[in-house]
Amino acid sequence: MINSYLGVMRNYVTFSGRIARADYWWYILAYLIILFIGGILDGVLGFGWDEGEAGPIAGIISLVHVLPSLAAGFRRLHDIGRSGWWYLILLVPLVGMIVMLVFHVQRGDAGPNVYGPDPLEPGLT
Repeated sequence: MINSYLGVMRNYVTFSGRIARADYWWYILAYLIILFIGGILDGVLGFGWDEGEAGPIAGIISLVHVLPSLAAGFRRLHDIGRSGWWYLILLVPLVGMIVMLVFHVQRGDAGPNVYGPDPLEPGLT
């Protein structure tokens, strides 16, 4: 999980190439755990819980992860042979989120595709 998270954070503005399904979801899990811990720290320090808003720590964590999350999402779409432009479907309420979830859980294309080599091939790091 740590390697997947650090791999995404190292490539935080790399919108080209592909990312394996497992690496993407390990990154998402690590991000959510870090965000949860930030929310707990906000609560312990007395920030943001009165109005139901995120406190400053959770806000900073979210802000730091905006570009890496977008880049990883684009690379995940590339892994299934779709363009990053598909992210615009999120502008359609509910349907866009369902379609994006389905795309993100699909198995990636076996072998190289137009977006790069298969991230699961041996020898790739």
